[in-house]
Amino acid sequence: MAKLRLFANLRELAGASRLDLPGGTVGEVIEEAKSRFGSDFERGLSTSRIWVNGEEADLAARVSEGDEVVVLPPVSGG
Repeated sequence: MAKLRLFANLRELAGASRLDLPGGTVGEVIEEAKSRFGSDFERGLSTSRIWVNGEEADLAARVSEGDEVVVLPPVSGG
């Protein structure tokens, strides 16, 4: 299982900042999260960036046991 880290509104929608989710690719991990947390979560993902073990990744990137998949939604400051 990969470790999924969530921030901001995605963390609130999931009710957790870290989860262990199954999947052999980033896309499979993200699909599992979408199926668990619903359409608002899916909408938040559409504008987010994804990183695996500190490097930007796409949905086809392979993940192994213990890899960290981080989802970063856009952040505004002020």
